[in-house]
Amino acid sequence: MISRTDVEFAGEGGVTLRGWLFMPSGKGRRAAVSMCHGFAAVKEHGLDRFATAFAEAGFVVLVHDHRNFGSSEGAPRQDIDPWAQIADWRRAITYLEGRPEVDSDRIGIWGTSFSGGHALVLAATDRRVKCVVSQVPTISGFEQIRRRVSPDMMPGFLASMTDDLREQHRGLPSRVLAVVSADPDVPAAYRSPEAIAFYTRELAGALWNNTVTFRSTFAASMYEPGVWVSRISPTPLLMIIAREDRVTMTDLELEAYERALEPKRLALVPGHHFDPYDAAFALASGAAANWFDEHLAGGG
Repeated sequence: MISRTDVEFAGEGGVTLRGWLFMPSGKGRRAAVSMCHGFAAVKEHGLDRFATAFAEAGFVVLVHDHRNFGSSEGAPRQDIDPWAQIADWRRAITYLEGRPEVDSDRIGIWGTSFSGGHALVLAATDRRVKCVVSQVPTISGFEQIRRRVSPDMMPGFLASMTDDLREQHRGLPSRVLAVVSADPDVPAAYRSPEAIAFYTRELAGALWNNTVTFRSTFAASMYEPGVWVSRISPTPLLMIIAREDRVTMTDLELEAYERALEPKRLALVPGHHFDPYDAAFALASGAAANWFDEHLAGGG
Protein backbone atom coordinates (compact mmCIF):
# COMPACT_ATOMS: atom_id res chain seq x y z
CA MET A 1 0.00 0.00 0.00
CA ILE A 2 1.24 3.47 -0.94
CA SER A 3 0.07 6.54 0.95
CA ARG A 4 0.16 10.09 -0.42
CA THR A 5 0.18 13.09 1.90
CA ASP A 6 0.08 16.80 1.15
CA VAL A 7 3.17 18.48 2.62
CA GLU A 8 4.77 21.90 2.65
CA PHE A 9 8.19 23.29 3.47
CA ALA A 10 10.10 26.56 3.24
CA GLY A 11 11.88 27.29 -0.01
CA GLU A 12 14.62 29.84 -0.55
CA GLY A 13 13.70 33.21 0.94
CA GLY A 14 10.87 31.74 2.99
CA VAL A 15 8.53 31.00 0.06
CA THR A 16 6.22 28.12 0.99
CA LEU A 17 6.58 25.18 -1.36
CA ARG A 18 3.92 22.49 -1.45
CA GLY A 19 3.81 18.99 -2.81
CA TRP A 20 3.13 15.33 -2.18
CA LEU A 21 4.96 12.83 -0.01
CA PHE A 22 4.55 9.22 -1.15
CA MET A 23 5.20 6.62 1.53
CA PRO A 24 5.58 2.87 0.97
CA SER A 25 4.21 0.49 3.55
CA GLY A 26 6.42 -0.91 6.26
CA LYS A 27 8.56 0.46 9.04
CA GLY A 28 12.10 1.73 9.33
CA ARG A 29 14.03 4.47 7.60
CA ARG A 30 14.18 4.25 3.83
CA ALA A 31 16.03 5.74 0.90
CA ALA A 32 14.23 8.69 -0.66
CA VAL A 33 13.79 10.37 -4.03
CA SER A 34 13.09 14.07 -4.58
CA MET A 35 11.29 15.04 -7.80
CA CYS A 36 10.08 18.15 -9.61
CA HIS A 37 8.74 19.10 -13.03
CA GLY A 38 9.89 20.94 -16.11
CA PHE A 39 9.13 24.25 -17.82
CA ALA A 40 5.83 25.81 -16.67
CA ALA A 41 4.41 22.44 -15.57
CA VAL A 42 2.92 21.33 -12.25
CA LYS A 43 3.14 18.05 -10.39
CA GLU A 44 -0.21 16.92 -11.81
CA HIS A 45 1.35 16.83 -15.26
CA GLY A 46 2.06 13.09 -14.96
CA LEU A 47 4.49 13.02 -12.03
CA ASP A 48 2.19 11.05 -9.74
CA ARG A 49 2.67 7.95 -11.93
CA PHE A 50 6.46 8.14 -11.61
CA ALA A 51 6.29 8.85 -7.87
CA THR A 52 3.94 5.92 -7.33
CA ALA A 53 6.25 3.60 -9.28
CA PHE A 54 9.24 4.66 -7.17
CA ALA A 55 7.26 4.31 -3.93
CA GLU A 56 6.15 0.83 -4.99
CA ALA A 57 9.86 0.05 -5.40
CA GLY A 58 10.29 0.93 -1.72
CA PHE A 59 11.36 4.59 -1.75
CA VAL A 60 9.96 7.58 0.10
CA VAL A 61 9.19 10.10 -2.66
CA LEU A 62 8.76 13.87 -2.45
CA VAL A 63 7.25 15.74 -5.41
CA HIS A 64 6.98 19.52 -5.15
CA ASP A 65 5.64 22.32 -7.31
CA HIS A 66 8.13 25.03 -8.24
CA ARG A 67 7.68 28.46 -6.70
CA ASN A 68 5.14 30.60 -8.57
CA PHE A 69 3.40 27.49 -9.93
CA GLY A 70 0.68 25.10 -8.85
CA SER A 71 0.08 24.76 -5.13
CA SER A 72 3.34 26.46 -4.16
CA GLU A 73 3.46 30.13 -3.22
CA GLY A 74 5.56 32.83 -4.84
CA ALA A 75 5.15 35.82 -7.12
CA PRO A 76 4.95 36.82 -9.85
CA ARG A 77 2.88 33.83 -10.79
CA GLN A 78 3.90 31.77 -13.83
CA ASP A 79 7.46 33.12 -13.63
CA ILE A 80 10.51 30.84 -13.98
CA ASP A 81 13.98 31.45 -12.63
CA PRO A 82 16.05 28.27 -13.05
CA TRP A 83 18.52 29.21 -10.32
CA ALA A 84 15.75 29.95 -7.81
CA GLN A 85 14.21 26.57 -8.66
CA ILE A 86 17.55 24.87 -8.01
CA ALA A 87 17.94 26.69 -4.69
CA ASP A 88 14.44 25.53 -3.71
CA TRP A 89 15.29 21.96 -4.69
CA ARG A 90 18.20 22.05 -2.23
CA ARG A 91 15.63 22.98 0.43
CA ALA A 92 13.51 20.00 -0.60
CA ILE A 93 16.48 17.72 0.07
CA THR A 94 16.93 19.32 3.49
CA TYR A 95 13.24 18.72 4.17
CA LEU A 96 13.65 15.03 3.31
CA GLU A 97 16.73 14.79 5.52
CA GLY A 98 14.60 15.86 8.47
CA ARG A 99 11.84 13.30 7.90
CA PRO A 100 12.02 10.44 10.44
CA GLU A 101 11.11 7.93 7.74
CA VAL A 102 14.12 8.86 5.58
CA ASP A 103 17.70 7.64 5.72
CA SER A 104 19.42 10.98 5.08
CA ASP A 105 22.49 9.25 3.64
CA ARG A 106 20.43 7.72 0.81
CA ILE A 107 18.69 10.52 -1.09
CA GLY A 108 18.42 10.63 -4.88
CA ILE A 109 16.89 13.11 -7.31
CA TRP A 110 14.80 12.79 -10.47
CA GLY A 111 14.24 15.68 -12.85
CA THR A 112 12.60 15.91 -16.23
CA SER A 113 12.94 18.36 -19.13
CA PHE A 114 13.84 21.78 -17.64
CA SER A 115 14.30 20.21 -14.20
CA GLY A 116 16.27 17.42 -15.87
CA GLY A 117 18.81 20.17 -16.45
CA HIS A 118 18.42 21.27 -12.82
CA ALA A 119 19.21 17.70 -11.76
CA LEU A 120 22.55 17.87 -13.58
CA VAL A 121 23.49 21.12 -11.82
CA LEU A 122 22.29 19.91 -8.43
CA ALA A 123 24.06 16.55 -8.63
CA ALA A 124 27.30 18.30 -9.60
CA THR A 125 27.13 20.80 -6.73
CA ASP A 126 25.40 19.07 -3.82
CA ARG A 127 27.04 15.88 -2.56
CA ARG A 128 24.04 15.02 -0.42
CA VAL A 129 22.65 13.70 -3.70
CA LYS A 130 23.71 10.06 -3.89
CA CYS A 131 22.06 9.16 -7.18
CA VAL A 132 20.55 11.17 -10.06
CA VAL A 133 18.12 10.52 -12.89
CA SER A 134 17.90 13.17 -15.60
CA GLN A 135 15.05 12.56 -18.06
CA VAL A 136 14.94 14.33 -21.46
CA PRO A 137 16.96 17.17 -19.91
CA THR A 138 17.58 20.70 -21.03
CA ILE A 139 21.24 20.86 -22.02
CA SER A 140 21.65 24.25 -23.70
CA GLY A 141 19.10 27.04 -23.63
CA PHE A 142 21.02 28.90 -26.32
CA GLU A 143 20.95 25.97 -28.73
CA GLN A 144 17.28 25.25 -28.06
CA ILE A 145 16.28 28.82 -28.88
CA ARG A 146 18.59 28.95 -31.90
CA ARG A 147 17.06 25.80 -33.37
CA ARG A 148 13.42 26.39 -32.47
CA VAL A 149 13.14 30.02 -33.61
CA SER A 150 13.44 30.30 -37.38
CA PRO A 151 16.13 32.66 -38.70
CA ASP A 152 13.61 35.07 -40.22
CA MET A 153 11.78 35.31 -36.87
CA MET A 154 14.88 35.64 -34.69
CA PRO A 155 15.37 39.43 -34.98
CA GLY A 156 11.79 40.07 -33.88
CA PHE A 157 12.12 37.53 -31.07
CA LEU A 158 15.28 39.19 -29.73
CA ALA A 159 13.71 42.64 -30.06
CA SER A 160 10.69 41.49 -28.04
CA MET A 161 12.93 40.16 -25.26
CA THR A 162 14.82 43.45 -25.17
CA ASP A 163 11.60 45.50 -25.10
CA ASP A 164 10.31 43.36 -22.23
CA LEU A 165 13.57 43.91 -20.35
CA ARG A 166 13.31 47.69 -20.78
CA GLU A 167 9.72 47.65 -19.51
CA GLN A 168 10.76 45.73 -16.39
CA HIS A 169 13.49 48.30 -15.76
CA ARG A 170 10.76 50.96 -15.84
CA GLY A 171 8.84 49.10 -13.15
CA LEU A 172 6.33 47.32 -15.37
CA PRO A 173 5.57 43.60 -15.03
CA SER A 174 6.98 41.18 -17.56
CA ARG A 175 4.85 40.43 -20.56
CA VAL A 176 3.25 37.00 -20.76
CA LEU A 177 2.87 34.46 -23.51
CA ALA A 178 1.04 31.16 -23.80
CA VAL A 179 2.82 28.00 -22.76
CA VAL A 180 1.21 26.20 -25.72
CA SER A 181 -0.89 27.35 -28.66
CA ALA A 182 -1.59 26.12 -32.18
CA ASP A 183 -2.58 29.64 -33.26
CA PRO A 184 0.39 31.26 -35.07
CA ASP A 185 -0.91 34.70 -34.07
CA VAL A 186 -0.63 33.84 -30.36
CA PRO A 187 2.89 34.09 -28.89
CA ALA A 188 3.67 30.71 -27.31
CA ALA A 189 6.58 28.71 -25.93
CA TYR A 190 5.49 25.46 -27.66
CA ARG A 191 3.34 24.75 -30.73
CA SER A 192 3.74 21.04 -31.50
CA PRO A 193 0.63 18.83 -31.19
CA GLU A 194 2.38 16.61 -28.61
CA ALA A 195 3.27 19.62 -26.43
CA ILE A 196 -0.29 20.96 -26.63
CA ALA A 197 -1.69 17.55 -25.71
CA PHE A 198 0.70 17.22 -22.76
CA TYR A 199 0.16 20.63 -21.19
CA THR A 200 -3.61 20.79 -21.72
CA ARG A 201 -4.35 17.31 -20.37
CA GLU A 202 -6.95 16.90 -17.64
CA LEU A 203 -5.27 17.90 -14.36
CA ALA A 204 -7.99 17.02 -11.85
CA GLY A 205 -8.50 20.59 -10.73
CA ALA A 206 -4.80 21.48 -10.37
CA LEU A 207 -3.80 25.12 -10.23
CA TRP A 208 -2.37 25.70 -13.69
CA ASN A 209 -3.00 28.18 -16.46
CA ASN A 210 -1.65 28.41 -19.96
CA THR A 211 0.65 31.40 -19.47
CA VAL A 212 4.29 32.03 -18.62
CA THR A 213 6.21 35.29 -18.27
CA PHE A 214 8.27 36.43 -21.22
CA ARG A 215 11.30 36.85 -18.98
CA SER A 216 11.10 33.12 -18.24
CA THR A 217 12.02 32.52 -21.87
CA PHE A 218 14.83 35.07 -21.56
CA ALA A 219 16.18 33.22 -18.50
CA ALA A 220 15.84 29.87 -20.26
CA SER A 221 17.79 31.14 -23.28
CA MET A 222 20.81 31.78 -21.02
CA TYR A 223 20.55 28.54 -19.07
CA GLU A 224 23.34 26.03 -19.81
CA PRO A 225 23.07 23.07 -17.40
CA GLY A 226 25.00 20.82 -19.77
CA VAL A 227 28.28 22.43 -18.73
CA TRP A 228 27.95 20.72 -15.33
CA VAL A 229 27.61 17.15 -16.57
CA SER A 230 31.31 16.22 -16.35
CA ARG A 231 31.35 17.34 -12.70
CA ILE A 232 28.65 14.95 -11.46
CA SER A 233 30.95 11.95 -11.00
CA PRO A 234 31.35 10.03 -8.74
CA THR A 235 27.59 10.43 -8.17
CA PRO A 236 25.85 7.78 -10.33
CA LEU A 237 24.04 9.37 -13.31
CA LEU A 238 21.24 7.89 -15.42
CA MET A 239 20.13 9.88 -18.46
CA ILE A 240 16.83 8.93 -20.08
CA ILE A 241 16.71 10.27 -23.63
CA ALA A 242 13.94 10.11 -26.24
CA ARG A 243 15.16 9.16 -29.71
CA GLU A 244 13.15 11.93 -31.45
CA ASP A 245 13.33 14.75 -28.92
CA ARG A 246 12.73 18.04 -30.73
CA VAL A 247 12.32 20.09 -27.55
CA THR A 248 15.57 19.55 -25.65
CA MET A 249 17.23 17.93 -28.67
CA THR A 250 18.36 14.30 -28.73
CA ASP A 251 21.80 15.07 -30.15
CA LEU A 252 22.56 17.65 -27.44
CA GLU A 253 21.55 15.15 -24.76
CA LEU A 254 23.65 12.34 -26.26
CA GLU A 255 26.66 14.63 -26.56
CA ALA A 256 26.26 15.63 -22.89
CA TYR A 257 26.04 11.97 -21.90
CA GLU A 258 29.33 11.30 -23.67
CA ARG A 259 30.98 14.06 -21.61
CA ALA A 260 29.70 12.61 -18.33
CA LEU A 261 32.10 10.45 -16.36
CA GLU A 262 31.43 7.05 -14.80
CA PRO A 263 29.37 5.75 -13.15
CA LYS A 264 26.71 6.47 -15.72
CA ARG A 265 24.05 4.75 -17.78
CA LEU A 266 22.04 5.71 -20.85
CA ALA A 267 18.43 4.67 -21.40
CA LEU A 268 17.19 5.44 -24.92
CA VAL A 269 13.40 5.29 -25.25
CA PRO A 270 11.34 5.50 -28.43
CA GLY A 271 9.36 8.58 -29.35
CA HIS A 272 9.44 12.30 -28.75
CA HIS A 273 10.07 14.56 -25.76
CA PHE A 274 6.73 13.88 -24.08
CA ASP A 275 6.54 10.10 -24.67
CA PRO A 276 8.31 9.14 -21.39
CA TYR A 277 5.22 10.38 -19.54
CA ASP A 278 2.86 8.18 -21.55
CA ALA A 279 3.75 5.82 -24.43
CA ALA A 280 7.25 5.11 -23.09
CA PHE A 281 6.34 5.41 -19.41
CA ALA A 282 7.03 1.76 -18.54
CA LEU A 283 10.53 1.94 -20.04
CA ALA A 284 11.37 5.33 -18.52
CA SER A 285 10.01 4.64 -15.04
CA GLY A 286 11.46 1.13 -14.98
CA ALA A 287 14.94 2.34 -15.91
CA ALA A 288 14.80 5.02 -13.19
CA ALA A 289 13.47 2.64 -10.53
CA ASN A 290 16.20 0.13 -11.34
CA TRP A 291 18.88 2.84 -11.11
CA PHE A 292 17.62 4.00 -7.74
CA ASP A 293 17.42 0.41 -6.53
CA GLU A 294 20.98 -0.25 -7.64
CA HIS A 295 22.50 2.85 -6.05
CA LEU A 296 20.21 3.78 -3.14
CA ALA A 297 18.30 0.79 -1.83
CA GLY A 298 21.33 -1.09 -0.59
CA GLY A 299 23.06 1.98 0.80
CA GLY A 300 25.80 1.86 -1.81
